[in-house]
Amino acid sequence: MSFRGAVKSRLQSRSSALIVALLINALPNFVSAKSIDVVDDSGNTVHLARPAQRIISLAPSLTELAFAAGAGDALVGVVEYSDFPEAATRIPVIGRFDHFDLELILALEPDIVLAWQTGNPRATIEALERLGIEVYIAEPKTLESIPEQLRKIGQLAGTETAAENSALIFEQRLTELAARYRDRSPVRVFYQVWDRPLMTVGGAELTHDLIQLCGGENVFGELSALAPKVNLEAILLRDPEIIIASGIDERRPPWLDSWSQWPSISAVKNAQLTFVDPDLTQRHSPRVLQGAEIICRKIEQARQRLN
Repeated sequence: MSFRGAVKSRLQSRSSALIVALLINALPNFVSAKSIDVVDDSGNTVHLARPAQRIISLAPSLTELAFAAGAGDALVGVVEYSDFPEAATRIPVIGRFDHFDLELILALEPDIVLAWQTGNPRATIEALERLGIEVYIAEPKTLESIPEQLRKIGQLAGTETAAENSALIFEQRLTELAARYRDRSPVRVFYQVWDRPLMTVGGAELTHDLIQLCGGENVFGELSALAPKVNLEAILLRDPEIIIASGIDERRPPWLDSWSQWPSISAVKNAQLTFVDPDLTQRHSPRVLQGAEIICRKIEQARQRLN
C-alpha cells in the first residue's frame, strides 16, 4: 500500500470510530425521546412524545400512586387532601376532586393529567381534553390493579425502575396476606362507610377485595354500586359478625357505638364494633395494604370469638 493509501485508510478508520462513538453517546437521547403509548382505564390510548416532566393529579389516591411510581418530583399540581407523602402537601392545589381551576391547570402547563374515572366530573375531563391536554384516566378497582397502575404511571413519567420496584413489593405483600388469611373460615362483615344515610361498599369496590382477602364475607357484596345506600332492616337480616366503620378521618366515628341498641346482631353480641382509617382502605394506593393488615387482624379477632 502506498503512503497516501495508508494515510487515507487510517483517516477513514478514525472517521468511522468517531461516528460510532457519537452514535453511542447519542443513544440515551434517542431512548429517552422514544414516544410512549399507554392504554388507560377508559380504554383510550394516551400518547406522549416523551416522558412527562409536569404532571397534575386530580385525586389524593393518584397523588400517592405517582409518588410510589417515582414520579413525585414531576407533580406540579394536586387536589385538596393530597396529604401523603408529606412532600405532597407542598405542591400547589388546583381545586377539589369535583371542582378544578382550569385556568390554573393551564398555567401549570402539564404534560399529562391523572384523572379519577368515577370521582372527577366527566365534563371537566372533556374540557381538559378539548384544550389539548393529555388525560390519563385511572380507576383501580381491585388489589391486583394497583401494581398495574404503578407500572403505567411509571411508563408515562419515565420512572419504570422505581415503579416496578414498588409494584413488586406490593405484589409480594399481597401474596403473603392472601396465603395467611384468604382460606380461613368466613366471617360476615358489614363495612359501614357512613351513618346517615347508611352506606356500605358493593362488590365492585376495592374495599370488597380487602374483606375477601382477609377471609371475610361482605354481606352486601352482591350489590354492583360502589357505595350503595342500605337500610337497617337489610343489615339486621344479614346479621354481620363484625361491623367495621370508616368515617371521614383517622378518628373513630361516634355513630359506630349506636349499634349497641341492637344486641341481637352477632357483631354487637360479641363486641365486634371496630374502626379503620379510611385513608388506608378507601384510597386506591399502595397504602391500602396497611389497611388490609388492620382489617385482617380485626376479622381474625372476630373469628376467634366465634370459635
